[in-house]
Amino acid sequence: MHAHNIPVALALHGGCGVMAEHEMSTREWQEARDALQAALTAGWRILQHQGSALDAVQAAVVVLEDSIYFNAGYGAALNADGEHELDASIMDGTTLAAGAVCAARHIRNPILAARYLLEGGDAVLLTGAGADAYAQQQRLACVENQYFTTPRRIEALSKMREHQAAGTFKTARESEKHGTVGAVALDSLGHLAAATSTGGYTNKPVGRIGDSPIIGAGTYARDGVCAVSGTGQGELFIRHVFAHDIAARILYGNETLEHAAQHLIMGTFHEQGIGAGAVAIDGQGNVSAPFNTLGMFRGWVNADGTGVVASHQQEFPFVLPSLV
Repeated sequence: MHAHNIPVALALHGGCGVMAEHEMSTREWQEARDALQAALTAGWRILQHQGSALDAVQAAVVVLEDSIYFNAGYGAALNADGEHELDASIMDGTTLAAGAVCAARHIRNPILAARYLLEGGDAVLLTGAGADAYAQQQRLACVENQYFTTPRRIEALSKMREHQAAGTFKTARESEKHGTVGAVALDSLGHLAAATSTGGYTNKPVGRIGDSPIIGAGTYARDGVCAVSGTGQGELFIRHVFAHDIAARILYGNETLEHAAQHLIMGTFHEQGIGAGAVAIDGQGNVSAPFNTLGMFRGWVNADGTGVVASHQQEFPFVLPSLV
């Protein structure tokens, strides 16, 4: 066991905008779950080697940014101009240090730019061309905007434009609306961290920023309390200061992680028909992954060290590789 018998813990999500099971082939579902497994394994390997929660959540999110199956980095949603604007943030629960980028167009892995900003300690949030220029200065991989484009996103954009023309956006499926990736971790020193990355929603207005890069809305971490990464309708998450609300309920209201994490998602948001989900970890390593949609890509490591990934109700356990 680690010092002070602190269990290390890791959980992640790949967005609550999960399609109905018939909308992807068996092979595609398997590949999406494989990517979740790879992300969990990347973060878990770091935690097992006494690495930091910050490094673990970053490693997990990079894997998901690089996967075609998630709306972040490669495979991100297209905005109303048919272009990608990417948002990401990361937070250290120990110091409350944070870094974020929004409306970036050329950063291959936006979460890495967010991490550089966190370490730099000056700006928390850089936007647009400023974020892209910063990433280039830091020698992070930069790409043409088209690098992020995939056939499924082009198809989603045309469908969303049809909904818009017909005035039927409200009936658009959750999977056409939004998706986000995120991770939360507790390391062997008891430190918490959270990270979130997204392409926003299909056909979003140019320049629109959601909750993912907003500290306290889509991402929050505070040692001894919780680490949270949200997914869903970002505007509502901003208005409710969603991630911080969960921390406040635990800190000031003495609520359990499970109770606090479910409060808005299964309460107000659910009642108003607002699709939402999150992953959260508390200072004891408890994990909560509530969602009120058809499904949410998610995964975590159990106390016994086995991994679990899921998209809908069914959970798929897997054995983490031996990390000796």
